[in-house]
Amino acid sequence: MNSIDVLIIALYIILTLSIGVWVSRKASRGLDGYFLGGNSIKWYYLGLSNGSGMFDVSGTAWMVGILFLYGVKSFMFMWMWPIWNQIFVMVFLAAWIRRSNIMTGSEWILTRFGDDRAGRASHLIVAVFAVVAAVGFIAYFFEGVGKFMTIILPWDLSWTAGSTLLLTSEQTYALLIILLTTIYTIKGGMYSVVATEVLQYLIMVLAGILIAVYAFITVSDAEISALIPAEWKNIFFGNELEGFWDGKFATFNELIDTQGYKMFGAFIGMTLLKGFFASVAGPTPSYDMQRILSTRTVKDAAYMSGFTNLVLFIPRYLLIAGIVVIGLVYLAPSMAATGSVTSNDLEMVLPRVINNHVPVGIKGLLLAGLLAAFMSTFSAFVNSGPAYIVNDIYKKYFKPRASDKHYIKASHIASFFVVTLGVIMGFFAESINSITLWITSALYGGYVAANFLKWVWWRFNGWGYFWGMLAGLIVATLQFLLDHNKHNFTEGSFPYEIANAPAIYLFPVIFSFSILGCLLGTLLTPATNDEVLKKFYANVRPWGWWKPVYRQLKEGGSPVEENKGFGMDMLNCTIGIVWQSSMILLPVFFMVRDYPRALLWFTVFAVTSAILKFTWLDKVRKYKD
Repeated sequence: MNSIDVLIIALYIILTLSIGVWVSRKASRGLDGYFLGGNSIKWYYLGLSNGSGMFDVSGTAWMVGILFLYGVKSFMFMWMWPIWNQIFVMVFLAAWIRRSNIMTGSEWILTRFGDDRAGRASHLIVAVFAVVAAVGFIAYFFEGVGKFMTIILPWDLSWTAGSTLLLTSEQTYALLIILLTTIYTIKGGMYSVVATEVLQYLIMVLAGILIAVYAFITVSDAEISALIPAEWKNIFFGNELEGFWDGKFATFNELIDTQGYKMFGAFIGMTLLKGFFASVAGPTPSYDMQRILSTRTVKDAAYMSGFTNLVLFIPRYLLIAGIVVIGLVYLAPSMAATGSVTSNDLEMVLPRVINNHVPVGIKGLLLAGLLAAFMSTFSAFVNSGPAYIVNDIYKKYFKPRASDKHYIKASHIASFFVVTLGVIMGFFAESINSITLWITSALYGGYVAANFLKWVWWRFNGWGYFWGMLAGLIVATLQFLLDHNKHNFTEGSFPYEIANAPAIYLFPVIFSFSILGCLLGTLLTPATNDEVLKKFYANVRPWGWWKPVYRQLKEGGSPVEENKGFGMDMLNCTIGIVWQSSMILLPVFFMVRDYPRALLWFTVFAVTSAILKFTWLDKVRKYKD
């Protein structure tokens, strides 16, 4: 690496740490200040921070790989997360969540189910889920950043004791970056996270623009046309995903056949099924929910969520598509010539392009931008996970009366605990792809049923929530253990088949176990207290099966109006999904020089933006906090 690039990265790290520590003094004002920024941070800063938090390096490496191999159809792979969640949050969930005026997602649960035994059980299980999810994501970051830094940086940092390898170079790099990020996150809480993420977002946008310009300069239209098959640019699909590479690139078809997406119609069906329920369920108890709860007003929460969609996708996919264009021209021939391409090869496209095909200066900025992507997402989870340990477990059940200084110290300890568990889990992850699929399909699959029902069904109670979440967590954990030990099973046996099934196809199984736990837990126990339900409905005002509660409120003389906005909200969500998709496809088609399709998707973006202005934004402006 050139000394100029090293200097750029060093300056970025120093600047980030300095800003994080400089603003940390505000975090000492109590848990509210530490975890929510005292509800004083402006919505557009939170929106930039939220977008930055979703711009992670592991996900970027994965998306570069799938776009490289599958072409524009790969934007639908993102529905596994599901990225639609951001649209549903923007349209109605941000307002519902923010009206609660609490600190964490599990504390929010008490406003839904009450503070009796059932409510506390549901409160505890969602706090456990939040910590497990944070640990899982830290493992995901550990796997991604170590692999990325090892390819990029020239120094071998492996540790040995005699002939025994203690730490690989990947693991050492990951530990160093994680340690630096943990320091400023623990020191400054939400203030440090938001301040540094705004800086990191600006660096990532600059990196995306630079790599897009460089790809335009170095790669000609003719080179792209000669290399990319027509099917690569086709978003339509059939029941099966047929390999479309030919000639010397035909070896890529073997990887398409073995990655688990061959039955593409069934795969999209699973993502649509999961996408709807997971999106209505709302954001998981992590950094996304913390940003919503950190806003000053309900109106600001909606603005922030919409702004997150707007600032995230176009810059990110300019970077991704730029890397892919360079990779297809300069790496694809040599990869195909080996005769065998693996998932690991796809994950290496991003670092190999940067290492070998990006000039001095731009390389340093791009590395700083991707390092920023890692640090911003990682710091968001390090801030959100411990909030559940301290506020929802330690403070509530063990030490309810202590000073703010004591709770902040406890938060520091909890942060180190969560990071340590995540790093340990990261040592056992086989690849970015495997842990991505476990988080998106298994772990989040167990979250969906209970959190869907909590919004839409008045009879759903705390015990139903507890048993539904617990069933989902147990099945998701078993899936992870089976996957990790699949080499120990006999081919053809039931454990072998389960362990080797793509995680997304297990979603109906996990969802079924979870919904069974929800229904049995609810129907075999008493309903939630009427006063808790009436207060929740009057405050949040969700749509769904709430007529008995609404009837009680009207009989008591309450002025609350029934929410009849389901149809309009679903219409806005549908338009929003198309709007979101246009912001992904527009930069991709632009970067592969397919200008007619780029113009088409720009038109779609403009039209859907105009529609949402009238159907969503004008309604948000009328919110009263």
